[in-house]
Amino acid sequence: MTAVSEQIGNWLAAFTGQREASAGWVVELRKAGFERFAEVGFPTTHDEEWRFTNVAAIARTTYRVGSADRLVCAPEIVEKMETASAASHLGHYAAVNGNPFVALNTAFIDHAVPATVLRVPANAVVESPIEITHEVPADVTGDPRESLPISVHPRTLILVGANAQCSIVETYKGEGSYFTNAVTEIVVGENGVVDHYRLQQESPEAFHVSSTQAQLGRSATFSTHSISLGGSLVRNDVGAVLSEGTEATLNGLYIANGTQHVDHHTVIDHAKAHGTSHELYKGILDDRASAVFNGRIIVRKDAQKTDSKQTNKNLVLSDDAVINTKPELQILADDVRCTHGATIGQLDAESMFYLQSRGINRGDARNLLIYAFAQDVADRIKVAALRDSLERILFEKFHEHSH
Repeated sequence: MTAVSEQIGNWLAAFTGQREASAGWVVELRKAGFERFAEVGFPTTHDEEWRFTNVAAIARTTYRVGSADRLVCAPEIVEKMETASAASHLGHYAAVNGNPFVALNTAFIDHAVPATVLRVPANAVVESPIEITHEVPADVTGDPRESLPISVHPRTLILVGANAQCSIVETYKGEGSYFTNAVTEIVVGENGVVDHYRLQQESPEAFHVSSTQAQLGRSATFSTHSISLGGSLVRNDVGAVLSEGTEATLNGLYIANGTQHVDHHTVIDHAKAHGTSHELYKGILDDRASAVFNGRIIVRKDAQKTDSKQTNKNLVLSDDAVINTKPELQILADDVRCTHGATIGQLDAESMFYLQSRGINRGDARNLLIYAFAQDVADRIKVAALRDSLERILFEKFHEHSH
């Protein structure tokens, strides 16, 4: 038996052994997901999209499939998965053909708990942030397979109606060694306004792979902020398809030390004219950490008058840390304004000298500059509680580092 067929065999047992799906269309969706996963298996570093991220540690581990503890703070907008709207949207944006991990997640939709389906009706303004928390508890006892690490496959569909407004905070955390494979699909109607935040605070031994795909209506305003702090190996794919007059913002902050590896792949697809997109991803790397940023902007033939700006800035604090950054522009229209830039640098010696000349010791001066670098992304977070919490995490992270 080849290594690949053995890997597939382990997942096949979990796939065939799961409880019946709640609806016929879910059975079909699951089947399509597993068939695609069985066909391609886990990606390797020979795949261009995975060149710098080796997922062999996930591929060779035998997992039992379980579920994370899930908490949604706004039960009034939770919709049952059996509804027609869920059937016509779930699985339509995060495609099983594009990514083997999306295919694997799709194979386990409605596995132990149904997918999270949230609907914000047209014209509604939801004042408080909608919080969705996924937490993997320390190993659950009582299961004969409990010696196997757990894999969880959270699936979320968020449907926001025309002229509706809301903010959404997804949090991922846990204890011990496990594998989170999450997929979130967001659909925003015409003139809708959505602020989306994703806080990844997995345990230091965890693997985290995620895909977030947004489908944006005409003149919609959408922002997503990806904050990546935990995990041993992390891969976040973020995609947005823009319509006419859509404004999209993709921001990210990743902080990695030790031997952490964090990979962000983003795709902004300007499908129609008069779209605007802004992207700012910042990374801080220390010790032997490594990171990848791959940002692709596609401007379709009909997407004239597109205005798009992408920036990736990295602060490398040690000689052993590595960052691979690759901005990509694919422009098929002629009347557009697109810019991109990537920087990799160390702490500014002049700024260090200035702070130390003011009586601040070297460690504190270093931390102040790192904090200021990260603060730029934190300041863009509109949810006050999340911004305060992130500032506290950043302060503790860099304060501890100096002592």
